[in-house]
Amino acid sequence: MSQQFMTQRFTNGVSERETETTEVVAKASRRRFSTRYKLRVLAEIDECTQPGQLGALLRREGLYSSTVRRWRQRRDEGVLSGLSPKKRGPKPSPDAALVRELAKQRKRIEQLEKELQRAEMIIGVQKKVSELLGVTLGETNEKS
Repeated sequence: MSQQFMTQRFTNGVSERETETTEVVAKASRRRFSTRYKLRVLAEIDECTQPGQLGALLRREGLYSSTVRRWRQRRDEGVLSGLSPKKRGPKPSPDAALVRELAKQRKRIEQLEKELQRAEMIIGVQKKVSELLGVTLGETNEKS
C-alpha cells in the first residue's frame, strides 16, 4: 500500500526532486555536511538582507537555525576542522603516554632488581667457596 508523491531530497545541500514511494527506513542515517558546503551556506546566510530570506534559505537547504548557529560559532572561532564531522569514541588522554612509559619503567626496575638479587646470591656463594678453598678474594697474585 504505497503511495506515489513528490519529495525533495537533500544531499549536501543539493536538492533534487524525484518521485518516490513512501517507505519507513529501517534505520535513519544522520546527515553529514562537508566543510565546503557549510562555508557556502554560511556565506549565503550572510548575504541575506531582506525579511524572510533567511527562513527561505533554511527551508530550501533543510537546515535548522541551531545548526547554523553552531557552524557560525565554529567559523568565527577559526576552527575549520571543527566544521567537519568529529571522530567518535573516547578521546586519547594526554597522560596516557606517560602512564604507559611509567609502567614500562616499573617493569624494567623489577627485572633489574631480580638480576641484582641473583648477582648478590652468586657473589655470596663465591665468597663461601673461596673461604672453603682458602683463597682470599681481596688479594691479587702479582709477581714482580
